[in-house]
Amino acid sequence: MAVTMAEISKLRKLTGAGMMDCKNALTETNGDIEAAKEIIRKKGQAVAAKREDREASEGCVLAAAKGDFAAIVALKCETDFVAKNDSFVALTKSILDAAIEAKATDLETVKALVVNGTPVANLIVDEIGKTGEKMELGYYEAISAPYTTAYIHPGNKLATIVGFNLADTDYQVAHDVAMQAAAMNPIAVSRDEVPADVVEKELEIAKDKARQEGKKEEMLDKIAQGRLNKFYQEVCLLEQAFVKDPKQTIQQYLHSSNKELTAVACKRITLNEE
Repeated sequence: MAVTMAEISKLRKLTGAGMMDCKNALTETNGDIEAAKEIIRKKGQAVAAKREDREASEGCVLAAAKGDFAAIVALKCETDFVAKNDSFVALTKSILDAAIEAKATDLETVKALVVNGTPVANLIVDEIGKTGEKMELGYYEAISAPYTTAYIHPGNKLATIVGFNLADTDYQVAHDVAMQAAAMNPIAVSRDEVPADVVEKELEIAKDKARQEGKKEEMLDKIAQGRLNKFYQEVCLLEQAFVKDPKQTIQQYLHSSNKELTAVACKRITLNEE
């Protein structure tokens, strides 16, 4: 039977698939919308299976904060062209919104979420059918704190979330710290959170360097500790020099807003960072 433009448009609106794909699916199913939707979904599954060995190195990274909860999600794809596509960005945002609403704590929980009656996994398969590219939910981070904020760097390749200990934290102060995390890539909020193996490695590197410089063996521990302190100043958010005013640290900047204010959590996700 011949299908009408109205039927094709309706299916396209429901699935986001191309006009010809919608027409062919409707023709095959004699105008049955639900059956046509299933055909389009199966096409996405077939494309996904075919491109399983492809590398999904591009994508969209978005973050959001709502009260005491914030999250970042990265939906990956093969090309920057698809990553910038409005439909792909909208899908990433819908997944993030669902994760925020559910206060999802990990990637597996996000994958199991249902958005507008459709599982996240199926939504991604549907998008694969539209674009013909491999896609995967690559990364997810979340934090809970009395106050949270999120920052998305222009281009949707980098985002950060930061949590603070006071519910009445000033928005601009929080935003500045989130931008700091984006620019300076801290590995921890404070030195107490730096993994022990990282500390041990840095101490060994510092000692080896001091030996190569001809320093006396009995001085190595002291020299290494001094260099470890400099390392902390580079990689710990609260000890980093504030990008907007390098004369003060982030902790000093926070204290200038409120003597009791500090950051308690920080997460950062990026794709293709140089």
